[in-house]
Amino acid sequence: MDSPPTRVLIVAQRTAAAPELIEAVRERAARGACSFTLVVPAIAHGLHRVVNPEETPPDEAQAILDHALPLLSEAAGSDVAGVIGSPEPLTAVMDEVNRSGYDEIIVSTLPHRLSRWLRLDLPHKVGGLGLPVTTVTGREREEAEA
Repeated sequence: MDSPPTRVLIVAQRTAAAPELIEAVRERAARGACSFTLVVPAIAHGLHRVVNPEETPPDEAQAILDHALPLLSEAAGSDVAGVIGSPEPLTAVMDEVNRSGYDEIIVSTLPHRLSRWLRLDLPHKVGGLGLPVTTVTGREREEAEA
């Protein structure tokens, strides 16, 4: 009897379509049957970041999903699901893990000098959920994660 595919959660924003993440998904899919889900934390700007980040419009995160999902699906060899999460990346991951259950997590982030996520030690904090975590650092030259 075949075992079910490994459920892999990807968390990314600006690097959701980065070549480094696409290659990491391709490599992970080649190691065995997987199903992937991309969670993109909603992107809060201005006062939304402080006053009420949960009320952030999903437009920017949806645009990221729309661009990244076809590329990731091609790399995975199957459809990659996508969800918009909480503006706080750790909360977005925890919510999705609690909602759907996963076996592994991939954190995709900008380089350290640009990455708010790395300065907040997101990969280590996500590792506290007890799942294997892979960190993929993109080379995208944009602003740090929201």
